[in-house]
Amino acid sequence: MAERTETESRKLLGRLRDAMASDEPGQARLDRITGLIADSMLSEVCSIYLFRDADTLELCATTGLQAEAVHQTRMRLGEGLVGRVARRGKVINTADAPSERGFRYMPETGEERFRSFLGIPIQRLGEVLGVLVVQSRESREFSADAIYALEVVAMVLAEMAELGKFVGEGAALSALHQQSVTIQGTSGQEGSAEGHVWLHDPRVVVTNPIADDPHREMERLTEAVEQLRVGVDKMLEMNQTGDKEQLEVLEAYRMFANSKGWMRRMEEDIVRGLSAEAAVEKEQSQARTRMSQVTDPYLRERLADLDDLSNKLLRILSGQGSETGAEMPPDPILVARNIGPGELLEYGRSLKGVVLEEGSVGGHAAIVARALAIPLVVRGQRITTEALNGDQILVDGDQGIVHLRPEETVTSSFRDKMAMQAQAQERYASLRDKPAVTLDGETIALHMNAGLMADLPSLESSGAEGVGLFRTELQFLVRNHMPKRNELVETYTRVLDASKGKRVVFRTLDIGSDKVLPYMKTIQEPNPALGWRAVRVGLDKPGVMRMQLQALLRAANGRPLSIMFPFIAQFDEYRAARAEMDKAIAREERLGHVLPEKLEVGSMLETPSLAFAPQKFFDEVGFVSIGGNDLKQFFFAADRENELVRRRYDSLNVSFLGIVERIVERCAVSGTPLSFCGEDAGRPVEALCLAAMGLRTLSMRPASIGPVKSLLVRSNLQDIRKIISDARHRGEQSVRPAVMEYLRGI
Repeated sequence: MAERTETESRKLLGRLRDAMASDEPGQARLDRITGLIADSMLSEVCSIYLFRDADTLELCATTGLQAEAVHQTRMRLGEGLVGRVARRGKVINTADAPSERGFRYMPETGEERFRSFLGIPIQRLGEVLGVLVVQSRESREFSADAIYALEVVAMVLAEMAELGKFVGEGAALSALHQQSVTIQGTSGQEGSAEGHVWLHDPRVVVTNPIADDPHREMERLTEAVEQLRVGVDKMLEMNQTGDKEQLEVLEAYRMFANSKGWMRRMEEDIVRGLSAEAAVEKEQSQARTRMSQVTDPYLRERLADLDDLSNKLLRILSGQGSETGAEMPPDPILVARNIGPGELLEYGRSLKGVVLEEGSVGGHAAIVARALAIPLVVRGQRITTEALNGDQILVDGDQGIVHLRPEETVTSSFRDKMAMQAQAQERYASLRDKPAVTLDGETIALHMNAGLMADLPSLESSGAEGVGLFRTELQFLVRNHMPKRNELVETYTRVLDASKGKRVVFRTLDIGSDKVLPYMKTIQEPNPALGWRAVRVGLDKPGVMRMQLQALLRAANGRPLSIMFPFIAQFDEYRAARAEMDKAIAREERLGHVLPEKLEVGSMLETPSLAFAPQKFFDEVGFVSIGGNDLKQFFFAADRENELVRRRYDSLNVSFLGIVERIVERCAVSGTPLSFCGEDAGRPVEALCLAAMGLRTLSMRPASIGPVKSLLVRSNLQDIRKIISDARHRGEQSVRPAVMEYLRGI
């Protein structure tokens, strides 16, 4: 029976190939396909449902149901058996459809005569595009062989949709990659950009899903897999001197490349009529589906390895390597599933913007994008599936929105917004060399955040008075090995040279949470943001901290030096870190090296616990910098990576302003210099309120200095302070409405 089904499957696929090659309109092609499938499956009904939009399925073609129902019958995702197949991406096979949970009777189709139902998801690389359905009057469950054959057919239908084979008047869908698409992601770096898509890792488009000669396809697959295995073996040979964890990852990679089960499943698909490329992609699609259902991080990584191997194998088979022949557009906006910091740095400032399907607001790519001052949107679902090289794209980094192949009205509105922003920047330029003095005579020092040498020219162009935060982890993240001390000395020396005497505050290595070094063993933690990170790693593994402190002391070479430790949660941690600093100073002195003319050693305050530390902490610490991003998420117990809660809590909430005020007061008692560093420092209204609470130093991205200064010089902090006080007494949760009302009048 299996051999007969395989033969029939190949025959059906051959007839489908003819349908793909025909010049018929899209609707006629769909109609013919349903007839071919119904005939082959010995069933009275075959129907194809495709997504009209993200939540709606439409009957696009049928053999056996009422023809009038085509393009009239629609259902929501999850509605009826068809909707359930689409939502779950799993087969439903039943001998008695009306008795199934969720069954929905659609009288306009005339389907009441048919009891048996087999629904197969039409999916490509884990994305469901529609549902293929066969039905019959006879009450029966379809065989496993029939299900397998239809899964193969459904995959070919997905490829046909990918290649735009269903275009035609009256069809529910226009060609994939021709529609305007709006994707809601998360803002990783503010700013707006218009340009054209440049895919970091262009996916392989399978143009030959059906094969004439299974034996030849088997040979092609065998040759390609052998080439893949040789490549993996070479990777292992080149990394024999690497650390144990890297070798373990590569060994797991080689294990997958040599997996007999992986090979056998692809060979079975070829026997049933698929080309070698289509067989690889079918296996890849199933791996992605499994990956989406796995919560264990280790298993997800291994499935990701399999996904990556499939991509490499597809490139070998198709000849579509990374160099596709496409030319990078003059206004490239990079689109990728994810990207490492080193790869993003290689693109540099040639990019207008970046859109990632994965990523996080605190991840490596976000840090680099901020350093390069380019808009970034992360978690843009399905962007790599939707986008093709050269597509027009608009990136709104402020709102985390991406417009792909936008309508003219959207483009026009977006360009108006960009023009207004450009005009505003011209106005801010006139303030560059003026101090930020409020109407009531208070001077606010505005500093910039940095992490790369590429940031330093902004010190002059933005009008920043210094670098309030220099993130040192990027020099560790962009390498695949631990940097040497002399390399760090060279980097930090160049930073201090470029600052031309302006103060630079170096934050010691802040790794952990979403910043993982590729050459350090990954620790699986249930909540990494609250786990082993930053100074906790430094104190438990003091070798790296000592090396970095020595490098900073040598780079100063007699000049003033400011260092702060991240994520201090209690006084004892600061004392332990300060003790490491003292040891480094003593060692440098013994070696005869020049010590800094002036040394400031401070702490970031990112946990509510430190706001309640003994007053002795504020007496001893050289300075304090409030890390607003982390402090806010821990204060409100709201993960800033979680879209469901991150926007729920306002920085101008009276409770949050209250803890900021408490920190200001405690620093004032000891005369401890205090600054605020984070996204809120660069938002004009928030910055104004922070200044009203007593903060006199703010550190932000360079592009925010102009807008913040512009508002400060037009405002009276005493007025803002009174507005905040009155709102508190009225019991209001946020002072934002009252402050905005005041600002409308100035």
